[in-house]
Amino acid sequence: MKYTLLDYLEETAGKYPDKTAFADVTSKITWAELVAESKKLSVVIARHFKAGNAVPIMIEKSVRTIKFFFASMYAGCFYSYFDWSFPDERLNSMIGTLGVANIIADRKYEKKLASLNVSPLYFDDLEKEAENADGSGADARRRNIIDTDAVYANFTSGSTGNPKAVVVGHRSVIDFIYCFTEIFGIQSSDNIANQAPLDFDVSVKDIFSGVFTGASVHLVPKMFFSFPTKLLDYLEEREITVLIWAVSALCMVSTLNGFDYKVPSKLRKIMFSGEVMPCKQLEIWKKFVPEAEYINLYGPTEITCNCTYYRIPRDSIPDPLPIGQAFPNERVFLLDEDGNEITEAGKEGELCVSGTCVAIGYYNSPKTAEVFVQNPINPSRYERIYKTGDLAKFGEDGNLYYIGRKDTQIKHMGHRIELGEIEGAVSKHDNITRTCCIFTQNKIFAFYIGKETEKKEIVTMLKAAIPSYMIPSDFIYIPEFPMTKNGKIDRKALEVKLNG
Repeated sequence: MKYTLLDYLEETAGKYPDKTAFADVTSKITWAELVAESKKLSVVIARHFKAGNAVPIMIEKSVRTIKFFFASMYAGCFYSYFDWSFPDERLNSMIGTLGVANIIADRKYEKKLASLNVSPLYFDDLEKEAENADGSGADARRRNIIDTDAVYANFTSGSTGNPKAVVVGHRSVIDFIYCFTEIFGIQSSDNIANQAPLDFDVSVKDIFSGVFTGASVHLVPKMFFSFPTKLLDYLEEREITVLIWAVSALCMVSTLNGFDYKVPSKLRKIMFSGEVMPCKQLEIWKKFVPEAEYINLYGPTEITCNCTYYRIPRDSIPDPLPIGQAFPNERVFLLDEDGNEITEAGKEGELCVSGTCVAIGYYNSPKTAEVFVQNPINPSRYERIYKTGDLAKFGEDGNLYYIGRKDTQIKHMGHRIELGEIEGAVSKHDNITRTCCIFTQNKIFAFYIGKETEKKEIVTMLKAAIPSYMIPSDFIYIPEFPMTKNGKIDRKALEVKLNG
C-alpha cells in the first residue's frame, strides 16, 4: 500500500534505477541516485528543521533543487520554493508567513540574503555534511509521515498585499497525478520538458508525473524562453514528447515565428493552462505539430493543479475553448450568489470544487476559512469545498466554459495576480491617493488619483515591492474615480474610458 509520494518515488526507483529521472542543461540524476542522495540530505535537513515545518529553498532551477525538494519530504517537512528575483519586501512577507528561521540557498545569493529576515544554510555546506550521513537515518521521520501531511507550499498573490501560501498534501497530489498520468497516457518512455518555475503549480505536474511513471523530466532554463532557437534546439536534442506549459510560454514560440526555424519531431502531448489560449496561436501550433494531442487544462492552485480538462478536436478549434469536464474523483459544480446549484446551460455561477484534490488550506492565514467552506447544497454531512472565485457556465454541449473572475483576480503571463495587491503597492507612492487597476487587452493599466506623476518614477518604486510581471503597462491620472450607485469604483466605466 502506498500512502506518500515517497512510496511512489521508491517504487519507480526500483523499476528504473539507472534511468534518468531529472536533467538540466549540465547535469542529470537517475531514480536510484535521487532516492539515495535525498535520504542522506534529509538527515542533515532534519537537524535544522522540525518535522511538519516548511523548508524554504532558494536555488536556481536545477537537478539539485529537485533533490532538496525530496530531501525535505524525507525529513518529514514540506518544501517551498523562493524566487531570488522577488523584491525583499515580498520575500520577507513569505518568510513571515511560513515562520521559518532558516532558508536553504545558493551562496551566490549571499548579498540578497543579507536583506532577508532569515539565516541562510548554503547547499554546498549541507551536501558536504551529507556525504558522511547514513541515509537510513531518514527512516524515523519517514515512518511518521501520513497522507494528509504537506508536500509543498506555493505562494499566490494576495488581495491584502500579502502573498498567501497554498499548502497541498500527499493525498491530494497522489489522487490528482494518478488520474492525470492515466488519462493522458504518460509513460516511462516519455521525456517531459518542464517550463514552469518551481514555485508555480504547473511544475507539480512535471515533477510528479515523472515520479509516477518513470518518465524523464528535463528542466528548461528560463532564459531559453527569450530565445526560441535555443528552446527549440533543446526540445529536439532531448527528444521531448510531452509539454505541460503555461499558455504564455506556448505563445512565445508561435508569436516569434519559432517554427520557421525548427519543429520538434517527437512531441505527442501538448497541454496548457494558466490563461485562455488564443485560438490564433493554437492554430499555429496545430499547423506545425499536427500529430500531437492538445489539451486545455483548468484549475487553481488550491485544488492541486487542475480540476477540469478538454481535449481539442483534431479537425477543429472551438471558439471559445471549453474548460471541459471534471477529472475523476473531483466534483466540479456552479453556485449562484444564494448558494444554489446551477445546472442549466448558459447560466453563469461561481465554480466550486470538492474532493481529495482540495488543498489543506492557506498556511498561517485566516483567509482559509473564507474560501474553504462547507458545501451549501449538502447540509446533511460535512463536505469541504473550495470556492474558486471564477465564473463559469455550462454549454449546450455539457462542457464547462470559463467566463472570468468574480473579483479582481486575474491570470497574466502565466501568473495568478490579485489586482488589489498591485493597487496597494501603487498607492504607497507619496503623490498617489488611490489606485484602481484594470486588466484589458491582455495588459494591466493603473488609474490613480492624487498628483500627476511620471511613469518612470512610479515604476522605479514598484520594482522594489512587486515582481516585474505585476507592474502595469501604463499609469493613467484622473481627477476622480467614476462611482457606482453603491459607492464602489466603477471599473466598467474606467474600461470604457480606456478603450474609448
